[in-house]
Amino acid sequence: MLSRSQAKGFFLVGTFLATSTFLVLTAHSFAAMPALTNSDKLTDQVKHGKELWDDSNCMGCHTLLGEGGYYAPELTRVYERRGRTFIRAMLVNPEAMYPGQRRMQKYSFTDEEIDALIAFFEWIGNMNLNGFPPEPTLLPVATAGTTTIVKQVNRPKVFNQMCIACHSLEGQGGVVGPKLDGVGSRMTMTQIEVWLKDPSKVKPGTAMPNLGLTEEATRELAAYLSTLTTGHSAPVTPALKQP
Repeated sequence: MLSRSQAKGFFLVGTFLATSTFLVLTAHSFAAMPALTNSDKLTDQVKHGKELWDDSNCMGCHTLLGEGGYYAPELTRVYERRGRTFIRAMLVNPEAMYPGQRRMQKYSFTDEEIDALIAFFEWIGNMNLNGFPPEPTLLPVATAGTTTIVKQVNRPKVFNQMCIACHSLEGQGGVVGPKLDGVGSRMTMTQIEVWLKDPSKVKPGTAMPNLGLTEEATRELAAYLSTLTTGHSAPVTPALKQP
């Protein structure tokens, strides 16, 4: 049993060590913060995006960096998960992206404001958050009833970021638009390319919005979709076992 003086000494030494450790770790965190958050890339455009995020009360529905609402999707890695084109289309007209399903308010942002929000999401996504949140998985295709995962290696990034949000392929994806299995048997690459450039021109009244894809992205996506013939999927890698 400690004497009164020994207990007092133990308390004072323990308090000093704990306080010193806390201060050292705090100083280290503040010193490392600029590099972890890429503060050198904190442009006026990014700051404007942050102001729009706050003024529009986006955090009332969405979560960012672990804080916010849980009504709508988490957005810390949204730039990596969905990409610039999807984010822009969603901000321009949420209802067109998910007809009759999404309840996101249309804020009527200007092009400049949309660019600022996209820059803000890109900056947030490039932060070093020590693994938080987990890196987004862009559409792994799991074999039902097993632990096998097959990853499509030649799917354009825009397909995983945008198309799969509304359409399904091999049983995975959205339910808003038609399934894409066998689309290459129904349409030629040229027809697909024309459709992607302006869906409403090909089919007036269609629910599919104009995604605003670049020429390069349009050609790449059309080339991929034309390979999806009936009964044949695009080439895949050998099955990988989950650990």
